[in-house]
Amino acid sequence: MPQGKIVKALSGFYYVQDQERLIQCRGRGIFRKNKISPLVGDEVKYQAENDQEGYILEVFERKNELVRPPISNVDQAILVFSAVEPDFSPTLLDRFLVLIEANDIEPLIVISKADLIDSEKVKNKVHGYAKDYEDIGYKVLLTSTVESTVDTDLFPLLQNNISVFAGQSGVGKSSLLNVLRPDLDLKTDDISSHLGRGKHTTRHVELISVGKGFVADTPGFSSLDFTGIEVEGLSYCFPEMRERSGDCKFRGCTHLKEPKCAVKQALENGEIPQYRYDHYVTFVEEIKDRKPRY
Repeated sequence: MPQGKIVKALSGFYYVQDQERLIQCRGRGIFRKNKISPLVGDEVKYQAENDQEGYILEVFERKNELVRPPISNVDQAILVFSAVEPDFSPTLLDRFLVLIEANDIEPLIVISKADLIDSEKVKNKVHGYAKDYEDIGYKVLLTSTVESTVDTDLFPLLQNNISVFAGQSGVGKSSLLNVLRPDLDLKTDDISSHLGRGKHTTRHVELISVGKGFVADTPGFSSLDFTGIEVEGLSYCFPEMRERSGDCKFRGCTHLKEPKCAVKQALENGEIPQYRYDHYVTFVEEIKDRKPRY
């Protein structure tokens, strides 16, 4: 039986790419019975008499999957946050990073609209954040609206990967994709000055070929809560804490009130940014609050 990759899901149909062919398929009825939902990104086995009437017979094992947006086998997440309009938000970025780390997906931070910074103070602040995340070990790109910066810096990192674009609304995700694939002509909306946020422009999940890689243009993360993440595992979603946890005196240290905590010692030494630790504490409280109290 032939095999391929689901590159789009829309209105009950799954579009499977098999080399140069794109086959419109439906899922087998037994999938519903067994509570199996094919996802964009799935490697599948299918049968088809023609390109319009196919059926997915088997979904192969996934290396990871996201629920919102529904996509599987993601190699990296391109987290796009603007330097200005809207202002760079390390709090929201850290929330995204936790969700990406929890799913074992490699994050890449892209700070867009760097050329629109018109204040030296803001420039120093944004570049300071960029250095902090690079020191932690993340890849960080500062891009402008100039096409060449996207072509030379971002394009090579997309090759041979399935990449998800995510981040704030209105930061230029669709604009970046339009630079990478001008023929797409994806709809973009300006920031609403009244609401201070962008309008959602993407309605379904689809894998778009970019060179030798795929980029997922998705409706974004409709939920940014920490469902499935426990307090005991949260620090492992912070690389600078994860690498120091083994040096804490107590196994299972939550880095809050325990004595001889290597993470808190690193914080005091200035090795961990205070805002990163503050976000960690906030997320811990959020996870605790979701549990019923008797």
